[in-house]
Amino acid sequence: MSSINSKRKRFKNWRARRPFWGATLSILSGIIILIVPAQLYEIAAAPGSMIVVGLLLGGLTLLMGVLAYFMPKLSTLLGIVGIFASVLSIMGALGGFLIGTILGIVGGSMLIAWSPKIAAVDSQEVSNKNQFAEKEIASSKETLPQ
Repeated sequence: MSSINSKRKRFKNWRARRPFWGATLSILSGIIILIVPAQLYEIAAAPGSMIVVGLLLGGLTLLMGVLAYFMPKLSTLLGIVGIFASVLSIMGALGGFLIGTILGIVGGSMLIAWSPKIAAVDSQEVSNKNQFAEKEIASSKETLPQ
């Protein structure tokens, strides 16, 4: 039982340090966008076919979601590229019947909005105590924490 709890806790900690839901929606968007050109792969080699563009943009949207898991510091850039790729996929893959485009826009927006937590609550309390100590030393008077 404790191994299950520890696995859940490790996954929860891993998920908290990454733009998990934005990346997940971007991956789902990429998969949905790729479904349309994958069904039409026989004519993808025809001259003037836009299906190749759909494959490239769907793959790019999928790639942005996967990269967001492994490079969370670049989530803003990955979100912007993911939004552009999912919107442009309307040309070549019908945007996954627009469901993929909408999921790509929402997932990319979540990637842009995500920001890492800078410090935990415990470390903030320690830094506040250090600030009070610095004030006492600087003013040579005893101050009370506010």
